[in-house]
Amino acid sequence: MITCHLRYVIDPYKLAEFEEYARLWIPIVNRMGGTHHGYFLPSEGANNIAVALFSYPSLAAYEDYRTRMASDPECQAAFELDKRNRSIISYERSFMRPVLG
Repeated sequence: MITCHLRYVIDPYKLAEFEEYARLWIPIVNRMGGTHHGYFLPSEGANNIAVALFSYPSLAAYEDYRTRMASDPECQAAFELDKRNRSIISYERSFMRPVLG
């Protein structure tokens, strides 16, 4: 299993717009074979950092998801929403693996 950790720098004045964008992706990832663990929005501390975590059974499964995103209407609609809202300033994507006991 791999978990994708997305760290977003967002416009703090467009938090509602980012939350709308985030809510679109949770069911999309789940529908496309992943497990979305949620988005985490600013509460205390930095007001412009948000995080998303979702897992896929393997890096190959994640790459398949990325390929299918290009032609998926819901994915394209989510990308278009942020193009209009411009709530995301930048993001970093990291992949992690669990340590199981």
